[in-house]
Amino acid sequence: MSEFTYAASGVDIDAGERAVTLMKAAVEKTNRPEVVGGLGGFAGLFALDTAKYRRPLLASSTDGVGTKIALARQLDRHDTVGIDLVAMVVDDLVACGAEPLFLQDYVACGKVVPERIAAIVTGIAAGCTQAGAALVGGETAEHGDLMDADEYDLAATAVGVVEADAVLGPERVADGDVVVAMASSGFHSNGYSLVRRVVSAAGLDLHATPSGLDRPLGEELLEPTRIYARDCLALVTELGVERVHAFAHITGGGLAGNTARVVPEGLEAVLDRGTWALPSAVRLMEEHGVPREESERAFNCGVGMIAAVAPEVADAAVAQLGGAGIPAWIAGAVRPRTGQSAASLVGTYR
Repeated sequence: MSEFTYAASGVDIDAGERAVTLMKAAVEKTNRPEVVGGLGGFAGLFALDTAKYRRPLLASSTDGVGTKIALARQLDRHDTVGIDLVAMVVDDLVACGAEPLFLQDYVACGKVVPERIAAIVTGIAAGCTQAGAALVGGETAEHGDLMDADEYDLAATAVGVVEADAVLGPERVADGDVVVAMASSGFHSNGYSLVRRVVSAAGLDLHATPSGLDRPLGEELLEPTRIYARDCLALVTELGVERVHAFAHITGGGLAGNTARVVPEGLEAVLDRGTWALPSAVRLMEEHGVPREESERAFNCGVGMIAAVAPEVADAAVAQLGGAGIPAWIAGAVRPRTGQSAASLVGTYR
């Protein structure tokens, strides 16, 4: 074979086409009635029924999975990071009250291994199904001269819709609101550069089960990000936009840092650590040198999403989320600000 072919340069078109064939069935399962056409077009088409809305606003979010992918590569397990990818964008969308409509993904890799790409995209499709969003297309790019053969990275953009008079956020949050915490499923998709450094420095075995955990460390660390979008939207539908005032997706920056983003000037959200237990995996990181202050900035510490709700519906919100399979509890309240911070943690973890 001539050295001057695309395949010899590191791009295997046939492998890319086989990857599309392997992922097609999973992608098609994500279709919503509004999707026009199928996989393989140059653009994804989605028919927004404008008659359904009074004044629709389109919302969009773009994100990736980050260095959690390095652990997926290390453990040679690629079927969960796609769920992480979806969660990172749709749970951002729902923070403003938007319903995720559709998503497009981008996979950059050193070499297209059809089975690996199909596993990644099947995970993306599973996440889309959980979120109620259609996967209307994407791109797989083979960069053999930029990345090692087993390297890859992921990104996605999701689009959602929300009524203009139903946008959630700090403008709705009021003195006396109750902060409802929703449990995370693990580290989600943030803090993994620190996690991986601790694992390496401490010589932790990803295949062993450390004290305090009930499964191998690698499985714990690859646990997919919980997708809250549908259950948050159901909370707004059931309790009303006049009572559910804001959501905050707890990602990089931690619980206090992200909660502060939905608290208006003059108020602060005070969260009581004593209302939940610090996850064992976070304690493991701390046992191997991560200071508590850094844990609370880098990790979600057991809370993946919060809702600021009117006090009269706080118990109902907790009950509804629990019934949907999301452990939830009253973690604090909004009050007049007494210091510099818009959100703070007090007390001691259980």
